[in-house]
Amino acid sequence: MLKALKSKLIESATAVIPMTIAVIVLSLLIGLPGTLILNFLFGAILLIIGLALFSMGAEASMMSIASEIGNYLVQKKNLWLIIGVIFTVGFLITVAEPALWVLGDQFNAVVDKNILVLTVSLGTGIFVVIALLRIIFQFQLRTLTIIGYALVFAIAGVVAMINPSFIPVAFDSGGVTTGPMAVPFIMALGYGLAKARGDKDADIDSFGLIGIASIGPILSVLILGFFVSAQVPILDLDSTFVDYLFANLFQMLIAIIPFIIFFVVFQLFVFRFSKQKVIKILIAFLYVYVGLVLFLTGANAGLVNLAYAMGDFFAQSSYSWVIIPIGMLFGYISIAAEPSVMVLNKLVEDVSAGVVTKRMMLVSLSIGVSISVGLANLRVLTGLNIWWIILPVYILIMILMFFTPKIFYAIALDSGGAVSGALTSAFLMPFTFGAGMGIDPTGASILTDAFGLVAFVAMTPLLTIQILGLLSRLQAHRAKQISPTKEQVVSFESEGE
Repeated sequence: MLKALKSKLIESATAVIPMTIAVIVLSLLIGLPGTLILNFLFGAILLIIGLALFSMGAEASMMSIASEIGNYLVQKKNLWLIIGVIFTVGFLITVAEPALWVLGDQFNAVVDKNILVLTVSLGTGIFVVIALLRIIFQFQLRTLTIIGYALVFAIAGVVAMINPSFIPVAFDSGGVTTGPMAVPFIMALGYGLAKARGDKDADIDSFGLIGIASIGPILSVLILGFFVSAQVPILDLDSTFVDYLFANLFQMLIAIIPFIIFFVVFQLFVFRFSKQKVIKILIAFLYVYVGLVLFLTGANAGLVNLAYAMGDFFAQSSYSWVIIPIGMLFGYISIAAEPSVMVLNKLVEDVSAGVVTKRMMLVSLSIGVSISVGLANLRVLTGLNIWWIILPVYILIMILMFFTPKIFYAIALDSGGAVSGALTSAFLMPFTFGAGMGIDPTGASILTDAFGLVAFVAMTPLLTIQILGLLSRLQAHRAKQISPTKEQVVSFESEGE
């Protein structure tokens, strides 16, 4: 156990330290208060420890349980049982999602946090069912994605006429839903269902679930926009580490207890694991719980204040344009510290038999997030309407699906949800929020101009990963021309869609 923990600590430190160094150096150069810097440093330490504990616990608890549940549901061949269990899992996993609670804290003045969490969880539960039924009935992922986003933009167009400031809130909600709790569980559940199906496309069909699941919360929050009037959001910049620690101890306990009950029910009636294995899984859940508490405490108490102060400082300076390149730098280096990205990259490398490596994934995702933060801060400076960015980019994403190998656009859909986790909500959003308040201290344009960053973060990896797929196909084609008898690295791709 100690060896595994040491390995996870090294992995977490490697992910968090580059961002930590960059932020501290920049903070010292611009002369931010020492208290903010020390709090950020302590928060980064909590992030490393929390990330290590969470990663170690998630692999031994949620992922193994989800795969077993997937196998069981396919064997039972009871459609209503499948729908009921999957919806329950999707709902509970979203309620436990740390990134959603971080966003809920920041949006609390816009819409009540509990209402937002329940609305998002309901939408996710429904679309997790749709995503997993797609695996069972082998419905085309591309077709389902296009239908889903066509519905999103149709409803968003109506909401924009009634409550336009709610559009960024809805798209942000969809982005944060699939974070460190949801990604490993939903992907492992889908993998179990796909493997139980047993055909040649099973591995590929286990991808794309996160992308489909992300559509649900966008739709549900858009519908909420018919009934809720958005107010100017107010960030909590006064709570201390102790305040957040106690709040997270309670919130994450409430969030994770349903999971444990869910596991106990399946253990009694389905799994019947050995006593030793049950104890190991329960201990793993404890690691997940402690890891999430430490991660969220470090993110909220250590990162939010400094990120807000830094964004505000640059926005009020005579060179306010610098928030674009600095934001892009933070976007590039922060993505490696997202727990869900670690899980996703490992799963992709394993399922693709090393063809799509963790390194390839990380670079592609980092570039995508970097572009996202740059676009978000461009909006802060110019007041550019979110529609001018999000609509044409999604149209391009859908068009690329007709040319990109299936495995790559399936992975791309999952990547969009995985990158927009707790760190995005706790550092990148406050940086952009602070920049928005620096430019417009009245806060009148915050909802329309400063929000939408998470939506961009969830969007651009869909583009960059598909471009990676197109380059991979081109490289394979050239290799085939040089050596026609050589087996190609992308031979596992299915061209059926």
